[in-house]
Amino acid sequence: MRVACVGEAMIELSMQGTAAQIGVAGDTLNTAIYLKRAAPELTVDYVTCVGDDPFSARITEFIAAQNIGCGNIRSITGKSPGLYAITTNDAGERAFTYWRSASAARQMFQVDGTFDFSPLADYDVVYLSGITMAILPQAVRLALIDWLAQNKAQLAYDSNYRPRLWEDVQVAQEVTRALWSQADIALPSIDDEMDLFGETEDQVAARFLALSTQGALKRGAQGPLSLGEAVDQAYAPAAKVVDTTAAGDSFNGGYLGALLSSQSQADALRAGHDCAARVVQHRGAIIPE
Repeated sequence: MRVACVGEAMIELSMQGTAAQIGVAGDTLNTAIYLKRAAPELTVDYVTCVGDDPFSARITEFIAAQNIGCGNIRSITGKSPGLYAITTNDAGERAFTYWRSASAARQMFQVDGTFDFSPLADYDVVYLSGITMAILPQAVRLALIDWLAQNKAQLAYDSNYRPRLWEDVQVAQEVTRALWSQADIALPSIDDEMDLFGETEDQVAARFLALSTQGALKRGAQGPLSLGEAVDQAYAPAAKVVDTTAAGDSFNGGYLGALLSSQSQADALRAGHDCAARVVQHRGAIIPE
C-alpha cells in the first residue's frame, strides 16, 4: 500500500530556557514518521515543496533518514522553508511562534501558472490536514478538493485548525466541511472542531457519529471516540505530560499504521492513543525511535 502525506515541513526550534534544540517537523510530516514507524511495510511518501537553501536540504535529508519517500518533494529556486518555535508552560501545554508566510510549501501544486496534482497520482491513501489546506491559495484548495473527489485514493483528513493561517473562519468552515464530506478516514480533534464551528463537545461528537465515516475523534487523555464502528474500551493516560506537541499527529500515525495494516478498529484506536501517550512525555514533535 502506498500512502502520500501532504503538507509543510518546517525547521523547528524547541525552546529549553534560553537555548533551542533545532529539528524538522510539521503536522503531516509528524504523522508520516509515526505512520512509517508503526507500519514499516507500508510505502509512505511526503509531498511538499522546499527551497534551494541549506535548511531545505536539511529538511529533505531528515525526511529521507526517517525512511519516508522524497520523490515528490519539489525544490523551488530562491525559496526557503518555514520556521517555528515551541514554548511550553509548566503543564506541558505548548505555544507556537511562526515564520512561514513565504514558505516554499505555499506553492504546492502550482507549476507555470497551472495546477498540477500529478504528484498525488497512484497512491492508495492521501493524507492531509487543515494546515495543508490553510497555506494554499483558495483557488488551489478548491481545485484540490475537486481532484480528490474524482481520484480513486482514500482520503484521510485531520482538520487541525489554526485560525491565523486562514483568511477568515467562514473560508475555513467551508473548506473543512467539503473535506469532511469526502473523507474516507476522519481524524478530527474535539478542541479544533469546537473552536472552528462554535459547538459543544456533545455537538461535535454527534456530528461526526452521524457521518458514518471511519476514523477517530481525538479527545486527549479521555481517549478517542470511535467513528464508523462502536468500540468500548478504556485508555490509560500518559504517566507525565511534558510537551503536547504532535499529540494529535502521532495519534494519527499510530492509528493509520494499524488500520492500513488490516488491524481492527479497536486495535487501531489503542495504537493511536498509546503512540500519543508516549510522545507527550518527550519534548519536541519527533521522539527517539
